[in-house]
Amino acid sequence: MVARLVIAAPSSGAGKTTVATGLMAAFAGRGLAVSPHKVGPDYIDPGYHALATGRPGRNLDAYMCGTGLIAPLFEHGARGCDLAVVEGVMGLYDGAADQGELASTAQVSKLLKAPVVLVVDASSQSRSVAALVHGFASWDPEVRIGGVILNKVATDRHEHLLREALGESGVPVLGVLRRAPAVATPSRHLGLVPVAERQAAAVAAVAAQAEQVLAGCDMEALLALARSAPELHAEPWVPHGSGAGVPQGGAGGHSAAPGPRTADRPGRRPVVAVAGGAAFTFSYAEHTELLRAAGADVVTFDPLRDETLPEGTSGLVIGGGFPEMYGEQLSANEPLRKAVAELARSGAPVAAECAGLLYLARSLDGHPMCGVLDADARMSERLTLGYRDAVAVSDSVLAPAGARMRGHEFHRTVVEPGAGATAAWGLRQPERRVEGFVQGGVHASYVHTHWAGAPEAAARFVEHCA
Repeated sequence: MVARLVIAAPSSGAGKTTVATGLMAAFAGRGLAVSPHKVGPDYIDPGYHALATGRPGRNLDAYMCGTGLIAPLFEHGARGCDLAVVEGVMGLYDGAADQGELASTAQVSKLLKAPVVLVVDASSQSRSVAALVHGFASWDPEVRIGGVILNKVATDRHEHLLREALGESGVPVLGVLRRAPAVATPSRHLGLVPVAERQAAAVAAVAAQAEQVLAGCDMEALLALARSAPELHAEPWVPHGSGAGVPQGGAGGHSAAPGPRTADRPGRRPVVAVAGGAAFTFSYAEHTELLRAAGADVVTFDPLRDETLPEGTSGLVIGGGFPEMYGEQLSANEPLRKAVAELARSGAPVAAECAGLLYLARSLDGHPMCGVLDADARMSERLTLGYRDAVAVSDSVLAPAGARMRGHEFHRTVVEPGAGATAAWGLRQPERRVEGFVQGGVHASYVHTHWAGAPEAAARFVEHCA
């Protein structure tokens, strides 16, 4: 059994990431093997979690993967660990729009049978904190709030008032944190700046977060709370090369048929090149695991630095990230842009999501890109954000026509036109529209997907590579 805690808050901005990352680093510093997890589709926070623990940060997304996969994915990531820390998303009870509790931190805590620690921004309140905590603790009897960490506490007097008020709530105070500029992580248009873009500064920030948590939190009480979680009785998720083996309720409504197991075929394993580096930091660990299980050799390359694709590349995966911050440098790497365009023209499988879509476009904010797609991309003031229920418009390297897949959009860019002659997806909410591009072996779209909920996508992609 893995001891576990869920770190939640009444709303965004209360300090969940600081507290969760600090706890991960502090417990890891005490010699515990700590498994880091993040509720929802966030790619950036898991990078800081990985820095704190030395293990891959993993997402638990009940919308994209289905509720039946949350416990198995958790067990897969936490295998062999002493403790797991799960950072929540938004407010504790906030989830997918118009879907009740689906994909909320509260739902995930119940699926994991994990106690919740509520991080409260106490900067503008005193006695009212007790009413707030009482409301959150009593809203859903199945959610077990085991304690509170008070963040942004101003003075000793302020702390005294808060503790006195919470003494009547029945929820113990497990930590009090003062304002500390050293623990702050810079943000920009899509949230925190990723670790890959500020390695040294990120290491320093995580160390400061650990020191703050050690100084202000009752580590023994937090560990005891984590160890009070009951057994899950869930089998760990296993990446299957065939796309089979998804537990009932775990595929979130996906209906694409599994492809053949390339791993069982004789001959050389196809090489799948996966974009990485500072411009392409958005990726789920399970994607690489599924590609390998399907029979591929996965090699990472950096479009900012590498002038050629990995030797023997027969398929290309370009995930999300921030190419808009590196448009000039990406454009300057003309040899690689030409190599990507040539690979795409050859009909080789290319799967591009969000940042990958921008990179395959003709231009990005006026800078020449790969020119694979007859489209241009630019920054926008409008934020596009939300879960998507998608249906494949046509056959592609990821899915047959008519297959359903759930995904997520999160960007402040626009691609014109928004869809090619053959679109990638038909989206059913929040408004009906077609989106993305399918041409030859290319599948390019703004929609991020989580292949753990649709392992047949990885199997199908590798089969096309072979």
